[in-house]
Amino acid sequence: MAKEKVTIQHIADALGISRNTASKALNDSGSIPEETRARVIKKAIELKYKQFAYMESDGFLPKKTGNIALLTTNMPNTSHFGSQVISGLEKKISLEGYNLSIHIVRDDERGERALPVNFDAGGVDGIVCIELFDPVYSRLLTELGIPVIFIDCAADAFYPDFGADVLLMENEHSTYAMTRKLIEDGLTEIGFVGDYNHCKSFRERWIGYGRALTDAGLGIPREQSILDEDRFFLFETDWMERRLERIANMPQAFVCANDFIAVRLMRALKNSGLSVPGDVRVCGFDDSSESRIVEPHLTTVHIYSSDMGVKAGEMLLSRIRNPQQPYQVTHVYTKPIPRESTAEGQHKS
Repeated sequence: MAKEKVTIQHIADALGISRNTASKALNDSGSIPEETRARVIKKAIELKYKQFAYMESDGFLPKKTGNIALLTTNMPNTSHFGSQVISGLEKKISLEGYNLSIHIVRDDERGERALPVNFDAGGVDGIVCIELFDPVYSRLLTELGIPVIFIDCAADAFYPDFGADVLLMENEHSTYAMTRKLIEDGLTEIGFVGDYNHCKSFRERWIGYGRALTDAGLGIPREQSILDEDRFFLFETDWMERRLERIANMPQAFVCANDFIAVRLMRALKNSGLSVPGDVRVCGFDDSSESRIVEPHLTTVHIYSSDMGVKAGEMLLSRIRNPQQPYQVTHVYTKPIPRESTAEGQHKS
């Protein structure tokens, strides 16, 4: 009697999952958790299902087949967002048989339009860029002939001529929702803090903030905002205090481009004798660890950083497999987190 042919249903039954879930896992549809996909692949190897019969049972994964290079301007451990993204990315690409190497792009290399000294374009199958917002340097990378994905990108990157896939957290609607909540609380003077030309995410947050004001019939109060180019923000300890001194009429609230800016702003406001949220309410974006430590705790937006890393890996691997497909611009869901820094209090009318 001939041995029964192994089907997807056999795999599904062995694991106690639906046939549809098993099929999606084997075809890497992108909607299945990595743990589930790993279990399905392992079972497919055990049952010798189709091409999986030729994979190694020891560790159940194929041998390493390629290399992915991550290019960034900052060491991953300096950014809570970056480290979680990299963790999710590495998890995804290692499952597919790829190694990840990290390359820091120094300021002089960026200025000279030079690749990192330890970067060998000939040995790389794909590139992931984090915190690379220089449009000219970005163009240099996209012209290497290697699949590239940017996790966030230059503010003025134009689609579809950019020549790469782009992954962003959802910025506009969450910022709109936070700003709208301030308006619903009766506030009419709401400033913005952040250089909206810094990167695409900052630009989208600025747009969401402005749209909320416009929808409510309010103007954008540039004279009550801090929109300066922020190249020296990290190095000048009194940068925020000096910018606040220029605001003649302090707004009732500030929407900040990220949590780091918001925390610095809160400190500057307190140094100026103003209380948060009593005199001025403040909200940020990122849900960084600092947002939960600062007093009062900061209203912000949660980013699913690890999931973004997994998604970046999926998009890049798809590009490696099919280089001719249309470029994608994808946003990953975010969630506003209300906290004490925007709680209703005594604010000026």
